[in-house]
Parts: sequence; structure tokens; C-alpha cells
Amino acid sequence: MTIPRELSELECVQLIQSGGVGRLAFDTHEGLEIYPLNFAVEGRAILFRTTAYSKLGTRVPGTDVAFEVDHLDPSARRGWSVVLKGRAEVIEEPAEVDMLRELGKETRPWAQGARRLYVRVPWKEITGREVGEEWVNPTPVPAHQWLG
Repeated sequence: MTIPRELSELECVQLIQSGGVGRLAFDTHEGLEIYPLNFAVEGRAILFRTTAYSKLGTRVPGTDVAFEVDHLDPSARRGWSVVLKGRAEVIEEPAEVDMLRELGKETRPWAQGARRLYVRVPWKEITGREVGEEWVNPTPVPAHQWLG
């Protein structure tokens, strides 16, 4: 049996604080797109880098997006998922980019090639859920009972 639990905003932020890999969802003229990307958290926003002439670079800035981060542990049948929503914006001020680099928030992309466009998504909404297998029987069952 699984027990879903809604996470508080603070819990959501704590779970994604270390950055990692998530999925950015956005709308294009051709329909919805979802891109996996690595990110960092700075304040109440996620940050990522991309190329200026990619779909992410040309279609995401100035649009509303959703971003999901999750963690699954199949062996323990547990996991969590955090979704945030906000409007993507390009970080154009060189001093701000330098500050992010100094803080270690510049998000070194995993993908090859120069990724010089810095994008921030300040969230307007952040929600999360965790789910896991309930401990049904806290008392160990003697082996002869479950072996038949």
C-alpha cells in the first residue's frame, strides 16, 4: 500500500536545493516540449544554461514553464516529486552571471558545446508529493508462517 503525502514549500525547496537534473516543460508552436537539464537553485528560482539559438534559448525566455525534479528508490518503493511553475527569464547582466559563478550556481551543463545563455525561472508556485510503501506489519512474521 502506498501513502502519498503533500510536501510543504519548505520541504520542496530542501529537496531540490542541491540541484541536479530535472525536466523543463514548455509550449511551442509545434506543441508541448519537455527537456531534461541540469540546474541549480538560487533563492526562489532555478537556474540553467543553454545555447542562445536552441529551442530552449529561443522559445523559453519570457514564457511560462513548469519544471519537475524527482527522486525514486525502486528497491524501497519510495520517491518524491517537486513541480514548480514560473516565467523563464534570461540573465543578461554580466555582473550577475559573475556573482552566480562565484557562488557556484552557474550550473555547468552536462551537454557538450558552449552554453552561454543563463536562464532563471523564479517560481510562482512550488508543490511536491512523496509516496512510499507503508509498513503494514511492524511485528516480524516467523519464517514458518510465510514459507508455507
